[in-house]
Amino acid sequence: MKRLPRYGQPPVTLLGRLAVDRSAGGQGVGEFLLADALRRSLEGAQQIAAMAVIVEAKDEQAESFYRHFDFVPFQQTPLRLFLLMTQVARLFA
Repeated sequence: MKRLPRYGQPPVTLLGRLAVDRSAGGQGVGEFLLADALRRSLEGAQQIAAMAVIVEAKDEQAESFYRHFDFVPFQQTPLRLFLLMTQVARLFA
């Protein structure tokens, strides 16, 4: 991130909370929803130049879910995590 311009916040895509009904837990629905959201974010980034996807985990369990998919927590706010768009692109290459 050293090559970013020195103005404002870098452009990112903020994902709203993803939720799966408890009755559907453990069936891969959350993974499917996240993959769909990341694919849509990548498509949007080709138009608006977002450099990362940011999520705000509801709790530690949600944080663990995102970390499983290589999201990295911010140091000051560990329930806020990011995934660089270059990593997202590799998922769909």
